[in-house]
Amino acid sequence: MTTSSYDIKDLGLAEEGRKRMEWAEQEMPVLRLIRERFEKERPLAGIRISACLHVTTETGNLMRALAAGGADVVLAASNPLSTQDDVAAALVAYEEIPVYAIKGESNEVYYQHIKAALDHNPQITMDDGADLVSGILKDRKDLIESMIGSTEETTTGVIRLKAMAAEGVLPFPVIAVNDSDTKHMFDNRYGTGQSTLDGVIRATNVLLAGKTFVVAGYGWCSRGIAERAHGLGANVIVTEIDPIKALEAVMDGYRVMPMEQAAPVADFIVTATGNKHVIDSNTFAVVKDGCVIANSGHFNVEINIPALEQIAVAKKQPRRFVDQYVLPDGRQINLLGEGRLINLASAEGHPSAVMDMSFANQALASEYLLKNRDSLGVGVHALPKNLDQEIAALKLRAMGMTIDVLTPEQELYLNSWQEGT
Repeated sequence: MTTSSYDIKDLGLAEEGRKRMEWAEQEMPVLRLIRERFEKERPLAGIRISACLHVTTETGNLMRALAAGGADVVLAASNPLSTQDDVAAALVAYEEIPVYAIKGESNEVYYQHIKAALDHNPQITMDDGADLVSGILKDRKDLIESMIGSTEETTTGVIRLKAMAAEGVLPFPVIAVNDSDTKHMFDNRYGTGQSTLDGVIRATNVLLAGKTFVVAGYGWCSRGIAERAHGLGANVIVTEIDPIKALEAVMDGYRVMPMEQAAPVADFIVTATGNKHVIDSNTFAVVKDGCVIANSGHFNVEINIPALEQIAVAKKQPRRFVDQYVLPDGRQINLLGEGRLINLASAEGHPSAVMDMSFANQALASEYLLKNRDSLGVGVHALPKNLDQEIAALKLRAMGMTIDVLTPEQELYLNSWQEGT
């Protein structure tokens, strides 16, 4: 059977998407265990959930888990270039989940899809960048009264939501899934690190060994990118605005300098800061000829693309996902994936094994919102530590790992003060 409401590229891709979702699920044992429990307990029965996430094989398995828990789910893309069209088709054809997502959709269509997700009249929204919550505040305030809350996947989204809370305009509780240790310490670092380099290599097929690789920022995502680039033999430079993070990058063995000093020697520059115009006109004025520029932050505003368009005298596309801009002095700048998330624009996103923990957080966050709907106040909340630890324990068990446990004597020692030297 197939739901009658959707907007995807091609329903004929469904079988391929189903196979790839099954492949991904093999690396997602924690989410699979949650789905099996959800099927028995039905904790989300009758709850309308609108999700705005990257439509990948891993997201497909999250949607299956939510539906197994009884939720009435609708999915829209959280980025115009991040959709895997076969997964969108599989969710529609085999899971009867309405999906509004097409890889390469225009900005206009993207926001039409956001509107379709909000037209589902959700009680819980599941965001990757806070576009659904933003849409509710701007255009659909009528939904606020029935909202139980929201969950947020990304650093960028959490920043936006905390700004809403600071201004006093956030009207319901939000669980900052990104703040869970089992999310940002693994998904952001190991997932972003591997998938970003995968996207850069697929888009360019350029050898990284011996090249100078500049990473903008040194948060969890950037740490992973720097680590993986270094592992492939690149000479890594980090740019930062935070002295503590900059010092950490130095202690980790990287050179640290301002972007205007790094750009003239950079063979690659990758941004992952969550901020605007990290690469700006002053960077384009000094950047090395032939430099490859990519973004792994959520929004493409990290690179001032309009400024690049304005100063360029020519634009070519030598490869798929590569826009080559020619500057007046003859220098060439190679922009990957239209400045959008390169790990999803030209690759497949994070490996399933790390998304297993991220989406376990999402599934448990939706259940937590429902169970605590009468006690959670308006604002941005972290998922309780015990749920974070539960996910980590399940992941270890699935990997065949065991760890030590405290003895009664050790517990007593840690909870007392009398015994010293």
